[in-house]
Amino acid sequence: MRNRMPLVAIALAVVLGALLFFLGVILGRGAREARAPQPQATASVPVDARAVFIPGSGQIDAIRRGVPIDQEGHPPPIARVENTDIKRVRAYPMQPPTIPHAIDGYQVDRNSNRCMLCHARANAATFQAPPVSVTHYMDRDDQFLASISPRRYFCMQCHVVQTDAPTLVANGFRDIDSLLADPAAPQAEVH
Repeated sequence: MRNRMPLVAIALAVVLGALLFFLGVILGRGAREARAPQPQATASVPVDARAVFIPGSGQIDAIRRGVPIDQEGHPPPIARVENTDIKRVRAYPMQPPTIPHAIDGYQVDRNSNRCMLCHARANAATFQAPPVSVTHYMDRDDQFLASISPRRYFCMQCHVVQTDAPTLVANGFRDIDSLLADPAAPQAEVH
């Protein structure tokens, strides 16, 4: 009889706790509904997000692109891939180069890497493509490998296709070559 007393007390406490929890949920829901503002009968006019969003306008919520929170905007059009084979300059130091051509249908999996057909060091001259950097042939201990490092094998994890998407953030980055070529740029003094 004494062994059953603690079990009954625990079971009673669990049931009481569950009842209090559900009672709190029900009462809390009713209180939230009473505080919620009632929707007003206004005609909802869809807002074209492309016409409202202006980069650099000081807009606080750039993700919503100027569309009020109670309305749904139209998504901007999908940017088109630039297939010009003209490389862009980098936007920040150590940026992986962007891909200046379409890569639709390229197979990159553990058995095949379509990018390496042209960009492998052995084939780059034949296809007039820039060869893959030597850093892609190094393992994590900086030891050179005979083939592409497994951690650098999936090209699209770092390299992206160039598109005609508008620039959303202004960028004043200048690479070291343009800084050295500019006589007006302040030069560091060497002592």
